[in-house]
Amino acid sequence: MSDGPDDAPPGVAWGLYRRFALGGLLIVLLTAVGTATAALMEIKGTLVDPLQPIVDPPRGPKLENVLADVPSGKPQTLLLLGSDIRYADRGTVKGLSDTLILVRLDPDKGATSVMSLPRDLKVQIPGYGTDKINAAYSLGGPTLAVRTVKALLGTPDRPFDVHHVVNVNFGGFRRAVDRLGCVYADIDRRYFNDNDPPAGGGPDYATIDVPAGYQRLCGQDALDYVRYRHFDSDLVRAARQQDFLRQAKDQIGISRLVSDRDELLEIFGRYTQTDIKSTGAVLRLLKLVYRATGKPLAEIRFPAFDVGDHLEIGADDLRRVRERFLDARAAPAARGRTRSTSSPTRRAQRPRSARRSTVPRGLFADRRTAEDLGVRLGVKLAFPVYFPRWAALGADYRAQDSRTYDLFDRDRRRHRAYRLVVKAPGVGQYYGVQGTTWKDPPILRSPSETRRIAGRTYELYFDGSRLRMVAWRTERAAYWVHNTLLQSLSNAQMLGIAESLTRVGAD
Repeated sequence: MSDGPDDAPPGVAWGLYRRFALGGLLIVLLTAVGTATAALMEIKGTLVDPLQPIVDPPRGPKLENVLADVPSGKPQTLLLLGSDIRYADRGTVKGLSDTLILVRLDPDKGATSVMSLPRDLKVQIPGYGTDKINAAYSLGGPTLAVRTVKALLGTPDRPFDVHHVVNVNFGGFRRAVDRLGCVYADIDRRYFNDNDPPAGGGPDYATIDVPAGYQRLCGQDALDYVRYRHFDSDLVRAARQQDFLRQAKDQIGISRLVSDRDELLEIFGRYTQTDIKSTGAVLRLLKLVYRATGKPLAEIRFPAFDVGDHLEIGADDLRRVRERFLDARAAPAARGRTRSTSSPTRRAQRPRSARRSTVPRGLFADRRTAEDLGVRLGVKLAFPVYFPRWAALGADYRAQDSRTYDLFDRDRRRHRAYRLVVKAPGVGQYYGVQGTTWKDPPILRSPSETRRIAGRTYELYFDGSRLRMVAWRTERAAYWVHNTLLQSLSNAQMLGIAESLTRVGAD
């Protein structure tokens, strides 16, 4: 019996192709640049290649000579490049690669690895010396980008192989998001820039106006959000992209892909270039994605550090992150598990009225500031507002970013919502408390586990071992605490903040 699509009969191929299309979309969403692999085929079952090939520069190494061959069914690593321009036939690029993401498809591992390489990372570019990694694309297109990644992550005794490249224009991402019905995303704070010329000169950043809170983002706003880097670091920007795309891939169903297949293929063909063009290469990748479809996604964070105008990484950290990427593991938490536990602030269960006043380590008591902000929000709402009595050390409540608003689901039903925004220590680090009368939004699907603490049932959402979100529900609304983009709050801090949520007006 066949274990994949290489020898699947025509009647079975349709089902396999649907799964491959979904797998391709997941890869695409993780790149913030659009779908690539799904565009390699006609959904009806006939393989086609609407994508444009990557054109090599007139001189220097050819792309096919720097990519590794891979037997059918063996693991593959894809390098996904995103930019605002196309690689010209004459082999020159007027611009930089805006996004570099590696995806590792290995069905024998516990998860599919996804790792963003910060574009400001200082590296050795073969033949050009030291520069930021995104300069490789400008100097030599996708071919030099591949060589640079291989040089960065490879060692003399263990080379790092890249098997395929996908180069996508950001215009494809914008159009694909619109075509797929937009994406609900949890926005940590307000992102705003009206592009007025800065006093005394300075960088000219793109216009953006995306408020804080859980909301539906469509094409241009989604693109502005994932590409924003004003007042942020490159690491925060990469984390924002992955967070948005993790939420996106959980919302895109196969029915949407099937119904919009013609339009999506046209979008992908216009905006995407790739080396994947032969039927054999398509089938090998198809078989691999088919086997890996059921695996969770592991976001591998690249542990670079800021050094002035660029980022660097130590040799030991580079070795460890490479190993994590090649040996992806699923999050340890079991989905759907429910258990009772003590809170991070006490050993034994206590009724809510008997809560201890001791502040957990890493938090401080700031009830008055939070309650004043909660009262201000509550006067505009007809459902209870909860505020945290405890905040992370060094945190600052952002009244100017916090707000109340209307939130509409996909059936255009109106729900009320509020977002309380807190600035945490560190560049671009914000966590928040969200409340909404929409009691089953997409973000609350499939918690890692549920935990009963002092009379409340919390839904816990993990990324690996790190607690990304803590949610709970009442008869009237749903509430959650969302960690920062770099998940800088510890698990104990997240649970402590969630447990300290107190209703406005309660003693």
